[in-house]
Amino acid sequence: MVEGYLQGKFATGQIQPKLDSAMGQIQPKPDMLVVGLITEERKRSPESAEAAEPETAAPSSSSSSSSAQVPPRQAGTMPASRLQPLFPLLLAFLVSLAQADELLVATQTGRVRGIRVRVLDGQVSAFLGIPFAEPPVGPRRFLRPEPVKPWSHELDASSYRHACYQVVDNTYPGFHGTEMWNPNHNMSEDCLYLNVWVPSPRPKNATVLVWIYGGGFYSGSSSLDVYDGRFLTYTQNVVLVSITYRVGAFGFLALLGSQEAPGNMGLLDQRLALQWVQSNIQFFGGNPKAVTIFGESAGGASVSMHLLSAQSRPLFQRAILQSGTANAPWATITPAESRRRATLLGKRVGCHFTNDSELVSCLRTKHPQELVDEEWSVLPYKSIFRFSFVPVIDGDFFPDTPEAMLSTGNFKETQVLLGVVKDEGTYFLIYGAPGFSKDNESLISREDFLDGVRIGVPHANDIAAEAVVLQYTDWEDEDNREKNREAMDDIVGDHNVICPAMHFARRYAEHGNKVYAYFFDHRASNLMWPLWMGVPHGYEIEFVFGLPLNDSLNYTPEEKELSRRMMRYWVNFARTGNPTDPSDKEESWPVYNLSDQQYVKLNTQPLSTDRSLRAQICAFWNHFLPKLLNVTDNIEEAERQWKLEFHLWSAYMMHWKSQFDHYSKQDRCSEL
Repeated sequence: MVEGYLQGKFATGQIQPKLDSAMGQIQPKPDMLVVGLITEERKRSPESAEAAEPETAAPSSSSSSSSAQVPPRQAGTMPASRLQPLFPLLLAFLVSLAQADELLVATQTGRVRGIRVRVLDGQVSAFLGIPFAEPPVGPRRFLRPEPVKPWSHELDASSYRHACYQVVDNTYPGFHGTEMWNPNHNMSEDCLYLNVWVPSPRPKNATVLVWIYGGGFYSGSSSLDVYDGRFLTYTQNVVLVSITYRVGAFGFLALLGSQEAPGNMGLLDQRLALQWVQSNIQFFGGNPKAVTIFGESAGGASVSMHLLSAQSRPLFQRAILQSGTANAPWATITPAESRRRATLLGKRVGCHFTNDSELVSCLRTKHPQELVDEEWSVLPYKSIFRFSFVPVIDGDFFPDTPEAMLSTGNFKETQVLLGVVKDEGTYFLIYGAPGFSKDNESLISREDFLDGVRIGVPHANDIAAEAVVLQYTDWEDEDNREKNREAMDDIVGDHNVICPAMHFARRYAEHGNKVYAYFFDHRASNLMWPLWMGVPHGYEIEFVFGLPLNDSLNYTPEEKELSRRMMRYWVNFARTGNPTDPSDKEESWPVYNLSDQQYVKLNTQPLSTDRSLRAQICAFWNHFLPKLLNVTDNIEEAERQWKLEFHLWSAYMMHWKSQFDHYSKQDRCSEL
């Protein structure tokens, strides 16, 4: 492609002035490529020795009239016919110059030099580890990020930088299913860097996608293999940015009212990175007016939080939310709860202070690993799918709760693409739900199921927990261990991901915004998690980033095609606000609306649609259970006990009825 472009430029005479200019800036050296080219031409041509002297000699006064009409050639030039044999070498030289120029970018804060990365039958440019903030170390720990100061040297952007300090998952040592999410570079508090992937040759005003990783706000890194940007950039001709932000206490410890630990630092890291994109992405060939932010899990929740936060809204155009929204029960906490957790963390590491400034000063003296090691101890209850330090409703980034802002339409008016995977709950069950493990079939007894409900819905009182049990029990087969396992998957997935996402979609749609919804239900052929876990949380990401196109990973041809389709859907949405491929007349992704709530199923089969994803069960989580909690949290103990007994009696009666129905269907009864 580059060679053809340059040939055209040579033919029209556009390349020679630029070549002459480039040559004029290069000091001649005996070993230079151009000297080598001319020397090689003279070796090949038997006339070169005789022709050399007349080309540089002054014309004789006795020359014939015909020869006088031919203007003398300038010294050091050759006719086009003599240049033809050198054309391939000249092209190689010019391509090399162009590619070298692509790797050096002057940003507003300084020059950065990237690297070429091979991908499929081509290459892209990668600029890795570009700082966008001052290192949040020492006295900057727990503070809002500060923009990076300019540098005068050429910054080496050829490798990833540090991951932020975080909890490392050692539950299953050496198992790829968990190790793939652990940081693959050294951890440091000096971690606020971003990466930019650019097509080659560098485009002009290309669509930009900015990736925000997940990890429960306690972990995550932009350098993970699953977030490799080369395939998405190369196949879709987009500029891809992946950003890093502080997690855990470093990103979300909050003592509201104190400037020393204001909270939501990780979200402000993300916002500062988006501001950097607005100021600098044009130098990489991207269009700052065509930025789509996308993320998964806590990354998806973060994306939705920027939709809510007024100061973030001008920094991007569209949003993609994968398995995470701001209205999920794990995504935010109150100022009072954030203060309780910060104070308890201080006590756990020996900082027994009630004064905010003294507490934060003491926490800043602790080694970062010491804070990480005590992070899980501050949770108020035993739980799954709950995380210690998360965004706080601070009155600034969030003027109100996400639910209140969604209900009043206080969010960015734009197009949104969102969705979930089939088995959102299974990944979390192996981290504490009774009876669950990746190393067996996890067939769950009735007792373990009842205990699991209390851990899976940790904020529920006794009556609310009984309501969950009532809703999810198959009363005709309540002791079926496989059904109990599936019910726990549904409880955790519905409660934490699927129903919050569907509620978010409804709120956005009812205010007149175009929403596109998906349900990803393909289990990868090379997935290492056990079959009972189905399609776990997070395992659509590899298809969005194009990893199946890597032949060494052993995906099937059908999975490669699914990945190509998903990349096209995501980028079509980023470009136009509609994921449907304009060139595809057979497949159309319908808009999600309140009347039929259409969504598409993403798998290796042709695109298909369905309606009202888990609408009945989501009415329970989004409407009934909150009302039940609101009523029962304020009743006296006697009334609470009565209602609990009533729920137990209702469950008993349903159990009795199912047993009676089963008995009445037996042959002995039918013969009477």
